[in-house]
Amino acid sequence: MFADARRIVVKIGSALLIEGGALRRDWLKTLCADVAALRRGGKDVILVSSGAIALGRRALDLKSGVLKLEESQAAAAVGQVRLAGAYADILSGEGITAAQILLTLDDTEERARYLNARATLKTLLSLGSIPVINENDTVATAEIRFGDNDRLAARVASMMEADCLVLLSDVDGLYTADPTTDPAAKHIPEVAAITREIEAMAGTSVSGVGRGGMVSKLIAAKIAAGAGCETIIAKGAVDHPLHAIEGGAKSTRFRASTTPAAARKRWIAGGLAPQGALIVDAGAARALSEGKSLLPAGIRQIDGRFERGDAVAVRDQQGHEIARGLCAYNASDAERIAGKKSNEIEAILGYRGRDEMIHRDDLALTGSA
Repeated sequence: MFADARRIVVKIGSALLIEGGALRRDWLKTLCADVAALRRGGKDVILVSSGAIALGRRALDLKSGVLKLEESQAAAAVGQVRLAGAYADILSGEGITAAQILLTLDDTEERARYLNARATLKTLLSLGSIPVINENDTVATAEIRFGDNDRLAARVASMMEADCLVLLSDVDGLYTADPTTDPAAKHIPEVAAITREIEAMAGTSVSGVGRGGMVSKLIAAKIAAGAGCETIIAKGAVDHPLHAIEGGAKSTRFRASTTPAAARKRWIAGGLAPQGALIVDAGAARALSEGKSLLPAGIRQIDGRFERGDAVAVRDQQGHEIARGLCAYNASDAERIAGKKSNEIEAILGYRGRDEMIHRDDLALTGSA
Protein backbone atom coordinates (compact mmCIF):
# COMPACT_ATOMS: atom_id res chain seq x y z
CA MET A 1 0.00 0.00 0.00
CA PHE A 2 2.88 2.40 0.78
CA ALA A 3 5.43 0.91 -1.62
CA ASP A 4 5.26 3.76 -4.12
CA ALA A 5 4.91 6.56 -1.58
CA ARG A 6 7.87 8.81 -0.96
CA ARG A 7 6.30 10.99 1.73
CA ILE A 8 3.43 9.95 4.03
CA VAL A 9 1.34 12.08 6.39
CA VAL A 10 -0.40 10.12 9.14
CA LYS A 11 -3.23 11.67 11.16
CA ILE A 12 -4.01 10.08 14.53
CA GLY A 13 -7.45 10.72 16.01
CA SER A 14 -8.16 11.43 19.67
CA ALA A 15 -10.24 8.29 20.09
CA LEU A 16 -7.19 6.18 19.24
CA LEU A 17 -4.79 7.95 21.57
CA ILE A 18 -6.98 8.65 24.57
CA GLU A 19 -9.03 6.23 26.66
CA GLY A 20 -10.68 7.37 29.86
CA GLY A 21 -8.69 10.60 29.66
CA ALA A 22 -5.37 8.70 29.66
CA LEU A 23 -2.88 8.11 26.88
CA ARG A 24 -2.91 4.63 25.31
CA ARG A 25 0.85 4.38 25.53
CA ASP A 26 1.19 0.71 24.57
CA TRP A 27 -0.79 1.32 21.39
CA LEU A 28 1.29 4.40 20.61
CA LYS A 29 4.43 2.28 20.86
CA THR A 30 3.15 0.01 18.09
CA LEU A 31 2.32 2.99 15.88
CA CYS A 32 5.79 4.46 16.41
CA ALA A 33 7.33 1.08 15.55
CA ASP A 34 5.42 1.19 12.25
CA VAL A 35 6.63 4.74 11.63
CA ALA A 36 10.22 3.68 12.32
CA ALA A 37 9.88 0.80 9.86
CA LEU A 38 8.67 3.17 7.15
CA ARG A 39 11.52 5.54 7.92
CA ARG A 40 14.05 2.71 7.61
CA GLY A 41 12.46 1.91 4.26
CA GLY A 42 13.38 5.37 3.00
CA LYS A 43 9.99 7.04 3.50
CA ASP A 44 9.49 10.51 4.93
CA VAL A 45 6.80 10.40 7.62
CA ILE A 46 4.94 13.31 9.21
CA LEU A 47 2.49 12.78 12.06
CA VAL A 48 -0.54 15.00 12.70
CA SER A 49 -1.75 14.09 16.16
CA SER A 50 -4.92 14.96 18.01
CA GLY A 51 -5.30 14.36 21.73
CA ALA A 52 -3.85 17.40 23.48
CA ILE A 53 -7.17 18.83 24.67
CA ALA A 54 -8.43 15.41 25.76
CA LEU A 55 -5.26 14.84 27.80
CA GLY A 56 -5.23 18.32 29.27
CA ARG A 57 -8.86 18.39 30.36
CA ARG A 58 -8.29 15.35 32.56
CA ALA A 59 -5.14 16.84 34.09
CA LEU A 60 -7.05 20.04 34.86
CA ASP A 61 -10.12 18.12 36.06
CA LEU A 62 -12.38 19.94 33.62
CA LYS A 63 -15.99 18.79 33.47
CA SER A 64 -17.29 16.60 30.70
CA GLY A 65 -19.21 18.14 27.82
CA VAL A 66 -18.42 21.11 25.60
CA LEU A 67 -15.59 23.29 26.91
CA LYS A 68 -15.50 27.07 26.75
CA LEU A 69 -12.90 28.50 24.37
CA GLU A 70 -10.58 29.54 27.19
CA GLU A 71 -10.95 26.11 28.82
CA SER A 72 -10.03 24.41 25.54
CA GLN A 73 -6.99 26.65 25.22
CA ALA A 74 -5.90 25.86 28.78
CA ALA A 75 -6.43 22.13 28.23
CA ALA A 76 -4.43 22.26 25.00
CA ALA A 77 -1.54 24.03 26.76
CA VAL A 78 -1.35 21.33 29.44
CA GLY A 79 -2.06 18.38 27.16
CA GLN A 80 0.40 19.41 24.47
CA VAL A 81 3.31 19.01 26.89
CA ARG A 82 2.22 15.49 27.75
CA LEU A 83 1.52 14.53 24.16
CA ALA A 84 4.82 15.82 22.78
CA GLY A 85 6.72 14.18 25.64
CA ALA A 86 5.14 10.81 24.89
CA TYR A 87 6.04 10.97 21.21
CA ALA A 88 9.59 12.12 21.96
CA ASP A 89 10.13 9.35 24.50
CA ILE A 90 8.68 6.52 22.41
CA LEU A 91 10.29 7.57 19.13
CA SER A 92 13.66 7.93 20.83
CA GLY A 93 13.37 4.26 21.70
CA GLU A 94 13.26 3.65 17.94
CA GLY A 95 16.36 5.79 17.43
CA ILE A 96 14.35 8.70 16.01
CA THR A 97 14.27 12.32 17.13
CA ALA A 98 10.76 13.77 17.35
CA ALA A 99 10.01 17.42 16.65
CA GLN A 100 6.92 19.32 17.73
CA ILE A 101 5.29 21.72 15.27
CA LEU A 102 2.20 23.77 16.21
CA LEU A 103 0.35 25.29 13.27
CA THR A 104 -2.57 27.64 12.82
CA LEU A 105 -4.76 28.14 9.78
CA ASP A 106 -2.77 31.25 8.85
CA ASP A 107 0.43 29.19 8.75
CA THR A 108 -0.97 27.24 5.80
CA GLU A 109 -2.49 30.24 3.99
CA GLU A 110 -0.28 33.30 4.56
CA ARG A 111 2.60 33.04 2.09
CA ALA A 112 5.63 33.89 4.24
CA ARG A 113 4.47 31.72 7.15
CA TYR A 114 3.62 28.91 4.74
CA LEU A 115 7.15 29.00 3.34
CA ASN A 116 8.70 29.12 6.81
CA ALA A 117 6.68 26.10 7.95
CA ARG A 118 7.46 24.20 4.76
CA ALA A 119 11.18 24.95 5.01
CA THR A 120 11.31 23.88 8.65
CA LEU A 121 9.48 20.61 7.95
CA LYS A 122 11.67 19.82 4.92
CA THR A 123 14.80 20.43 7.00
CA LEU A 124 13.56 18.21 9.83
CA LEU A 125 12.80 15.40 7.38
CA SER A 126 16.20 15.73 5.73
CA LEU A 127 17.80 15.35 9.17
CA GLY A 128 15.89 12.14 9.85
CA SER A 129 13.44 13.59 12.36
CA ILE A 130 9.73 12.82 12.62
CA PRO A 131 7.67 16.03 12.88
CA VAL A 132 4.62 15.72 15.14
CA ILE A 133 2.08 18.40 14.20
CA ASN A 134 -1.00 19.69 15.95
CA GLU A 135 -3.07 22.81 15.66
CA ASN A 136 -1.85 25.58 17.93
CA ASP A 137 -5.07 25.48 19.95
CA THR A 138 -3.57 27.50 22.79
CA VAL A 139 -3.65 30.71 20.71
CA ALA A 140 -6.83 30.12 18.69
CA THR A 141 -8.99 33.20 18.99
CA ALA A 142 -12.06 32.79 16.80
CA GLU A 143 -12.82 29.08 17.08
CA ILE A 144 -10.76 26.35 18.76
CA ARG A 145 -11.01 24.13 15.71
CA PHE A 146 -8.87 24.45 12.61
CA GLY A 147 -11.88 22.65 11.31
CA ASP A 148 -10.32 19.53 12.69
CA ASN A 149 -7.05 17.67 12.36
CA ASP A 150 -8.28 15.75 9.31
CA ARG A 151 -8.24 18.97 7.33
CA LEU A 152 -5.06 20.17 8.99
CA ALA A 153 -3.41 16.91 7.92
CA ALA A 154 -4.63 17.43 4.35
CA ARG A 155 -3.22 20.97 4.31
CA VAL A 156 0.11 19.63 5.57
CA ALA A 157 0.08 16.88 2.92
CA SER A 158 -0.54 19.51 0.25
CA MET A 159 2.12 21.87 1.60
CA MET A 160 4.71 19.09 1.79
CA GLU A 161 3.85 17.42 -1.54
CA ALA A 162 3.07 14.13 0.19
CA ASP A 163 2.08 11.12 -1.90
CA CYS A 164 -0.17 9.54 0.72
CA LEU A 165 -2.36 10.82 3.55
CA VAL A 166 -3.46 8.23 6.12
CA LEU A 167 -6.39 9.15 8.36
CA LEU A 168 -6.36 6.74 11.31
CA SER A 169 -9.63 6.93 13.16
CA ASP A 170 -12.41 4.96 14.83
CA VAL A 171 -13.87 3.95 11.45
CA ASP A 172 -12.45 1.59 8.85
CA GLY A 173 -13.43 3.61 5.82
CA LEU A 174 -16.40 4.95 3.92
CA TYR A 175 -19.74 3.15 3.86
CA THR A 176 -22.82 3.68 1.72
CA ALA A 177 -24.58 4.76 4.92
CA ASP A 178 -23.79 5.08 8.61
CA PRO A 179 -22.94 1.49 9.63
CA THR A 180 -23.82 2.17 13.27
CA THR A 181 -27.46 2.80 12.38
CA ASP A 182 -27.91 0.97 9.06
CA PRO A 183 -27.03 -2.76 9.07
CA ALA A 184 -27.32 -2.81 5.26
CA ALA A 185 -24.52 -0.27 4.84
CA LYS A 186 -21.78 -1.51 2.52
CA HIS A 187 -18.09 -0.74 2.81
CA ILE A 188 -16.46 1.04 -0.15
CA PRO A 189 -12.82 -0.05 -0.63
CA GLU A 190 -11.85 2.51 -3.26
CA VAL A 191 -13.08 5.89 -4.51
CA ALA A 192 -11.87 7.23 -7.84
CA ALA A 193 -13.44 10.68 -7.39
CA ILE A 194 -15.42 12.37 -4.63
CA THR A 195 -18.79 13.06 -6.24
CA ARG A 196 -21.99 14.43 -4.68
CA GLU A 197 -23.16 10.84 -4.35
CA ILE A 198 -20.04 9.98 -2.34
CA GLU A 199 -20.44 13.09 -0.18
CA ALA A 200 -24.03 12.09 0.61
CA MET A 201 -22.75 8.91 2.25
CA ALA A 202 -20.85 10.77 4.98
CA GLY A 203 -22.08 10.40 8.55
CA THR A 204 -20.88 11.90 11.85
CA SER A 205 -18.30 10.99 14.49
CA VAL A 206 -19.45 8.37 17.00
CA SER A 207 -16.44 8.34 19.31
CA GLY A 208 -17.46 11.22 21.57
CA VAL A 209 -13.77 12.16 21.78
CA GLY A 210 -12.76 13.47 18.37
CA ARG A 211 -14.03 16.60 16.67
CA GLY A 212 -14.19 15.30 13.12
CA GLY A 213 -16.33 12.73 11.38
CA MET A 214 -16.69 11.31 7.88
CA VAL A 215 -17.66 14.71 6.50
CA SER A 216 -14.33 16.20 7.55
CA LYS A 217 -12.50 13.15 6.22
CA LEU A 218 -14.08 13.56 2.79
CA ILE A 219 -13.17 17.24 2.79
CA ALA A 220 -9.60 16.26 3.71
CA ALA A 221 -9.52 13.67 0.93
CA LYS A 222 -10.66 16.30 -1.60
CA ILE A 223 -7.96 18.73 -0.47
CA ALA A 224 -5.33 16.00 -0.72
CA ALA A 225 -6.55 14.78 -4.12
CA GLY A 226 -6.27 18.30 -5.50
CA ALA A 227 -2.63 18.29 -4.41
CA GLY A 228 -1.94 14.94 -6.08
CA CYS A 229 -2.01 13.00 -2.83
CA GLU A 230 -4.08 9.86 -2.30
CA THR A 231 -5.91 9.34 0.99
CA ILE A 232 -6.49 6.20 3.03
CA ILE A 233 -9.13 6.10 5.78
CA ALA A 234 -8.57 3.17 8.13
CA LYS A 235 -9.50 1.99 11.60
CA GLY A 236 -6.48 2.58 13.76
CA ALA A 237 -7.42 0.94 17.05
CA VAL A 238 -5.49 -2.26 16.28
CA ASP A 239 -1.85 -2.61 17.24
CA HIS A 240 0.57 -1.70 14.44
CA PRO A 241 -2.14 0.05 12.40
CA LEU A 242 0.12 1.09 9.51
CA HIS A 243 1.49 -2.43 9.18
CA ALA A 244 -2.10 -3.68 9.19
CA ILE A 245 -2.97 -1.37 6.27
CA GLU A 246 0.01 -2.70 4.33
CA GLY A 247 -1.23 -6.21 5.09
CA GLY A 248 -4.63 -5.54 3.56
CA ALA A 249 -6.74 -4.41 6.52
CA LYS A 250 -10.12 -2.96 5.58
CA SER A 251 -9.86 0.67 4.52
CA THR A 252 -11.03 3.11 1.88
CA ARG A 253 -8.54 4.45 -0.62
CA PHE A 254 -9.23 7.77 -2.37
CA ARG A 255 -7.26 8.05 -5.57
CA ALA A 256 -5.56 11.22 -6.82
CA SER A 257 -5.73 12.09 -10.51
CA THR A 258 -2.30 13.71 -10.66
CA THR A 259 1.04 13.70 -8.82
CA PRO A 260 2.08 16.09 -6.02
CA ALA A 261 4.81 17.65 -8.18
CA ALA A 262 2.46 18.17 -11.14
CA ALA A 263 -0.25 19.65 -8.90
CA ARG A 264 2.19 22.10 -7.34
CA LYS A 265 3.57 23.16 -10.72
CA ARG A 266 0.04 23.72 -12.02
CA TRP A 267 -0.81 25.81 -8.94
CA ILE A 268 2.29 27.97 -9.41
CA ALA A 269 1.75 28.37 -13.15
CA GLY A 270 -1.92 29.24 -13.10
CA GLY A 271 -3.22 29.62 -9.58
CA LEU A 272 -1.22 32.64 -8.45
CA ALA A 273 -1.11 36.20 -9.79
CA PRO A 274 2.48 37.42 -10.32
CA GLN A 275 3.41 40.33 -8.08
CA GLY A 276 6.49 41.27 -10.07
CA ALA A 277 8.92 40.04 -12.70
CA LEU A 278 12.53 38.90 -12.96
CA ILE A 279 14.30 39.55 -16.28
CA VAL A 280 16.96 36.91 -16.96
CA ASP A 281 19.79 36.46 -19.45
CA ALA A 282 19.99 33.76 -22.10
CA GLY A 283 22.10 31.47 -19.93
CA ALA A 284 19.59 31.52 -17.08
CA ALA A 285 16.68 30.97 -19.49
CA ARG A 286 18.47 27.94 -20.91
CA ALA A 287 19.15 26.58 -17.43
CA LEU A 288 15.46 26.87 -16.53
CA SER A 289 14.46 24.95 -19.66
CA GLU A 290 16.79 22.17 -18.47
CA GLY A 291 14.98 21.91 -15.14
CA LYS A 292 17.45 23.92 -13.04
CA SER A 293 16.82 26.58 -10.41
CA LEU A 294 17.07 30.30 -11.05
CA LEU A 295 20.22 31.73 -9.48
CA PRO A 296 20.81 35.44 -8.78
CA ALA A 297 23.73 35.52 -11.21
CA GLY A 298 21.43 35.15 -14.22
CA ILE A 299 19.07 37.99 -13.30
CA ARG A 300 19.43 41.27 -15.15
CA GLN A 301 16.46 43.30 -13.86
CA ILE A 302 13.82 43.31 -11.12
CA ASP A 303 10.37 44.74 -11.85
CA GLY A 304 7.60 45.37 -9.33
CA ARG A 305 7.38 45.29 -5.54
CA PHE A 306 6.92 41.87 -3.98
CA GLU A 307 7.59 40.07 -0.73
CA ARG A 308 9.43 36.84 -0.05
CA GLY A 309 7.30 33.93 -1.15
CA ASP A 310 5.22 35.93 -3.63
CA ALA A 311 4.71 34.63 -7.14
CA VAL A 312 6.72 36.38 -9.84
CA ALA A 313 6.97 36.03 -13.60
CA VAL A 314 10.31 35.17 -15.16
CA ARG A 315 10.92 36.82 -18.53
CA ASP A 316 13.72 36.77 -21.04
CA GLN A 317 15.35 39.99 -22.22
CA GLN A 318 12.90 40.23 -25.11
CA GLY A 319 10.01 40.39 -22.62
CA HIS A 320 8.65 36.88 -23.21
CA GLU A 321 7.41 35.05 -20.11
CA ILE A 322 9.18 31.72 -19.73
CA ALA A 323 8.27 30.71 -16.18
CA ARG A 324 6.58 31.62 -12.92
CA GLY A 325 7.78 30.88 -9.44
CA LEU A 326 7.85 31.72 -5.76
CA CYS A 327 10.69 34.13 -5.08
CA ALA A 328 12.95 33.42 -2.09
CA TYR A 329 13.66 37.13 -1.57
CA ASN A 330 11.63 40.33 -1.47
CA ALA A 331 12.08 42.86 -4.26
CA SER A 332 14.49 45.06 -2.31
CA ASP A 333 16.88 42.21 -1.47
CA ALA A 334 16.46 40.70 -4.95
CA GLU A 335 17.64 43.98 -6.49
CA ARG A 336 20.74 43.95 -4.30
CA ILE A 337 21.83 40.44 -5.23
CA ALA A 338 20.71 40.35 -8.88
CA GLY A 339 23.67 39.45 -11.09
CA LYS A 340 25.74 38.29 -8.11
CA LYS A 341 27.08 34.85 -7.30
CA SER A 342 25.26 32.84 -4.63
CA ASN A 343 28.33 32.77 -2.37
CA GLU A 344 28.19 36.60 -2.21
CA ILE A 345 24.63 36.76 -0.84
CA GLU A 346 25.51 36.72 2.86
CA ALA A 347 28.10 39.49 2.53
CA ILE A 348 25.66 41.68 0.58
CA LEU A 349 22.51 41.14 2.65
CA GLY A 350 24.03 40.44 6.05
CA TYR A 351 22.29 37.09 6.38
CA ARG A 352 22.50 33.72 4.70
CA GLY A 353 19.44 33.15 2.57
CA ARG A 354 18.84 30.56 -0.11
CA ASP A 355 21.38 30.09 -2.90
CA GLU A 356 18.55 30.23 -5.42
CA MET A 357 16.36 33.19 -6.26
CA ILE A 358 13.69 30.62 -7.20
CA HIS A 359 14.26 26.94 -6.39
CA ARG A 360 13.25 24.53 -9.15
CA ASP A 361 10.64 22.99 -6.82
CA ASP A 362 8.97 26.40 -6.64
CA LEU A 363 9.13 27.13 -10.38
CA ALA A 364 6.91 26.16 -13.32
CA LEU A 365 7.74 26.72 -16.99
CA THR A 366 5.05 28.67 -18.83
CA GLY A 367 6.74 29.40 -22.18
CA SER A 368 9.79 28.58 -24.27
CA ALA A 369 13.17 30.18 -23.84
